[in-house]
Amino acid sequence: MANIKDVAKAAGLSVSTVSRVLNNRGYISEETRKNVYDAMAQLNYKPNEIARSLFRKKSNIIGLIIPNVSHPYFSELASYVEACAYAHGYKILLCISNLNKEKEKDYIDMLNRNQVDGLIMGSHTLETDEYLNLEPLVVSLDRRISSQIPAISSDNYLGGKLATEHLIAKGCKSLVNICGNLSLELLPNLRNKAFREVAEENNVKHMTIETDIDVFDRRRYEVIANDLIENYPDVDGVFCNSDIIAAHVIKACLKNGKRVPEDIKVIGYDDIGYAALYYPSITTIRQPMEDMAKTAVELVLALIQQETVTCENILPVQLIERKTT
Repeated sequence: MANIKDVAKAAGLSVSTVSRVLNNRGYISEETRKNVYDAMAQLNYKPNEIARSLFRKKSNIIGLIIPNVSHPYFSELASYVEACAYAHGYKILLCISNLNKEKEKDYIDMLNRNQVDGLIMGSHTLETDEYLNLEPLVVSLDRRISSQIPAISSDNYLGGKLATEHLIAKGCKSLVNICGNLSLELLPNLRNKAFREVAEENNVKHMTIETDIDVFDRRRYEVIANDLIENYPDVDGVFCNSDIIAAHVIKACLKNGKRVPEDIKVIGYDDIGYAALYYPSITTIRQPMEDMAKTAVELVLALIQQETVTCENILPVQLIERKTT
């Protein structure tokens, strides 16, 4: 297996010059850089990234922890984070917490040991102090961990307001919001707050149905949707906290002979790729996932450069009307 001395010999350069090329230190002519890269390719030499990161005190790796990768919202979000990080010369180390406290802590410890330069938290189950004491620079995505940790989210309250107002404007008289478990105290709970306030302001009958603590259990979505349609025949407007939940509600409507949107109007949230492809295509609140991911990466990079950043970063949402309303 080739080493740095072999590369230096093949390139006709000193070991120190090859080291400067690998670590991007000091002035290096394009010719010298090319000679080193050509020698590396010829010898199939792979630099020891761990050793380089220890030397430079910089790994060019950002950790990303999300609760679930099978959920389309998080898979799309992670994809955007990776693309943006890569464009800035960084790699992503992806960890899936499944909302498990011990698993999340193990992943955070692992990321610390691997000396990631920064950490984007799309999941949090630990106590606030445990995040504040982390060595990597931390930003949170779609949740607020602490006023000291920069957070990025869409305007959840506005999203809930737009969805509820739209259902009322379409003539709905009995509304339901199917949301995550409100005991988790996450930013998306603001959607339900807006739902209740707008419904009360307009004297519209309404109720809230919460998922279990495992807010990504699709089997539970199916049970909730079927129970709703079978047991609440007067409901004519359903606001769902995700497009996946909305799809289950539409399926339950069809199963029970309810027409969408004639008998029941349905609004989702997120505007994942499947929302427009589903039949009927789902009216939804679009979160700017690409912009959220870009902002998260840029905040991490700004912290790495020891720049001052804004701790509250709320991005606008948009109502996308399709066939379910």
